[in-house]
Amino acid sequence: MDKTPKLPVWDSEDRADVRPQWQSVTSETVFQNPWIRIESHDVITPTGHPAHYGLVKFANRAIAVLPLHDDGTVSLVGQARFAVDAYSWELPEGGGPFDEDPRTAAFRELKEETGLEAAHLHEILSFDMSNSVTNEVAVCFLATGLSQSDRAPDETEAFEYARVPFKILLDAVIKGQVRDGLTVVSVLRLHHMAVTGELLPHLRDAILS
Repeated sequence: MDKTPKLPVWDSEDRADVRPQWQSVTSETVFQNPWIRIESHDVITPTGHPAHYGLVKFANRAIAVLPLHDDGTVSLVGQARFAVDAYSWELPEGGGPFDEDPRTAAFRELKEETGLEAAHLHEILSFDMSNSVTNEVAVCFLATGLSQSDRAPDETEAFEYARVPFKILLDAVIKGQVRDGLTVVSVLRLHHMAVTGELLPHLRDAILS
């Protein structure tokens, strides 16, 4: 007799029509600036219990661009991050209004932060940034066919620049040396694309060899 435990059928659909939902009873904006709004909510949880919840809403969609050169290197920017009080090496990234095409924002952020212009830009992943406390969503792009022009960072940005072989960047992500979430997710996604045959052969060979 086969005694192998039977795994439950996994349904990744939302199924909001049949599952208990959160209910917001009262809400109040306690802080707002041009980028975020912090709300305080009295809620009824999916279990039916009352609770209090804080929510951070973002004015923009998060955008990340992985600039992959034909030789298998990736362009990174380095900057000091106030929120974590640490220096961070990461992909070019920023934000774009929800009524703007994410591709437009991606082209802009890539050009401003690195001076790179891309002949090809492909969306490779979208995800929720931290769904327990914020509704922020992110879209990640792969940029190829790169050419260099002038950078145009804004007055608050002080960048360093590096061009790193993908294998070294992947190793730094795995070891926790590169910690920025958008960068981690994009690098792992690109590796997955390479090993599953989703990349053009010359790019696949450049990053895996």
